[in-house]
Amino acid sequence: MTRPPFQIGDVEVPPGTARIVDLPVSVLSDHTPVTMSVQVVHGRRPGPVLFVSAAVHGDEVIGVEIARRLLRAPQLAAIAGTLLVVPIVNTFGFLNQSRYMPDRRDLNRCFPGSEAGSLASRLAHLFMTEVVGRADFGIDLHSAALHRTNMPQIRVSASNDATLQRAEAFGAPVIVRAKLRDGSLRAAARARGVDILLYEAGEALRFDELSARVGVSGILRVMHAMGMIGARGLPRRRAAPIVTRDSAWIRAPAGGLLRCFRQTGDGVEAGTPLAIVSNPFGDSEVEIAAPGPGIVLGRAMMPVVNEGDAVYHIAATQVDPAPRLERLAADLEADPMFDEDEIL
Repeated sequence: MTRPPFQIGDVEVPPGTARIVDLPVSVLSDHTPVTMSVQVVHGRRPGPVLFVSAAVHGDEVIGVEIARRLLRAPQLAAIAGTLLVVPIVNTFGFLNQSRYMPDRRDLNRCFPGSEAGSLASRLAHLFMTEVVGRADFGIDLHSAALHRTNMPQIRVSASNDATLQRAEAFGAPVIVRAKLRDGSLRAAARARGVDILLYEAGEALRFDELSARVGVSGILRVMHAMGMIGARGLPRRRAAPIVTRDSAWIRAPAGGLLRCFRQTGDGVEAGTPLAIVSNPFGDSEVEIAAPGPGIVLGRAMMPVVNEGDAVYHIAATQVDPAPRLERLAADLEADPMFDEDEIL
């Protein structure tokens, strides 16, 4: 029996085909139309509906690159179910290289949105209606904010064991059991019965190869776990992820010039020196030390800080992350799925 077409907006996508659907969002003040574009890959065989979204924050461009690579993956030729890919949710921020919407709102605090609300609220409502409302599961791609960087990690607040299993299948080196935030896409989707894995990696307005490869490999592994694609060509995953529930930002005790000693992915113990803040004259230095054992999830990239600025993001764990990160890097280097033209 032939599958019915997949409908999104006023467009029908026949089974066994892929199509880009442009959903109208708004019209700019100069009469330029703005759309949210969704690539629909509708398989011939029945199966779940998975959405992958990026650039909810417009400056988080690593997710856009991950989406681009995903859509080139040969495994999608024989997909079961339906894949919805939105490479750029926040077109306004993407064009302006900004995290925010034109009304200065954070889109990821405006869900589920409203058809008659602010511009951000209207975009959130459109995404919830046309994408989340048609999906069984989602993967949302993010990076750190401007002038910060994150190691590849999955953040999840699972409502069932299947979601946790998909978080483990993704294969990021760290899983953070993070609480839901009011107004976030994860919270709004959960309220509608759709769980989401949030992938965090890299920094705003930058590409890096490790973050891109971990992201693409992870999405394909989740699709395999959901029965959407076969195992052929999938990268190996030899190391189980580190799971943590507690993390905190370490803040600068004084303003000045920041010299960092630890990188993302480094393991630390209580008292491990993380950085030193010096004044411009060099006659005052304050050391920043780790409060306890853990792993560096993220850190500031700017060498200039004000008192109270977030400097290091530490996740509490007793596990040494180094062997797992080394195995992850080795697996990605040996991954046959990527050719030389994929190297950034």
